[in-house]
Amino acid sequence: MLQEILVTGVAVGSAGLVYVAAAARVVKQYERGVVLRLGRLRGGVRPPGFTLIVPGVDKLRKVNMQIVTMPVPAQDGITR
Repeated sequence: MLQEILVTGVAVGSAGLVYVAAAARVVKQYERGVVLRLGRLRGGVRPPGFTLIVPGVDKLRKVNMQIVTMPVPAQDGITR
């Protein structure tokens, strides 16, 4: 009896650990996260740090907020 309860508890604990591992996401300091549930926006913007989603239903899209510099070609003869 006790062994069956212990085995069941270990199985449930293992399943919970696998679920949390699949749901855990980390948004870096220079990123923001947007959660899409079945293709629709869910809630607001996720700040940097640890966040949880529903695996298989939600997708976390990370948006890079870094400033990207682009080279501008020289402009000859703008004025006469």
